[in-house]
Amino acid sequence: MRNQLIKAMQRQWLLDIIYMAKDGKISKRRVKIIKIAGDTMQVYCFNKCAKRTFIVDNTLAIMPVSRREREVI
Repeated sequence: MRNQLIKAMQRQWLLDIIYMAKDGKISKRRVKIIKIAGDTMQVYCFNKCAKRTFIVDNTLAIMPVSRREREVI
């Protein structure tokens, strides 16, 4: 998963991710990765309209956002 996230960051892709928070809650987020450092990644979260920090290992799934969906944002 880490290599896929690095690739997405380098290509500046928008991603839909499924993420599990520390308390076990699962959420779907639309993000753009800003940087990956150690076990964490800093992203811009379009759901919250703010920068967020996520734990890389808590990312359960990623899906690149299609070009057609990007135009809506």
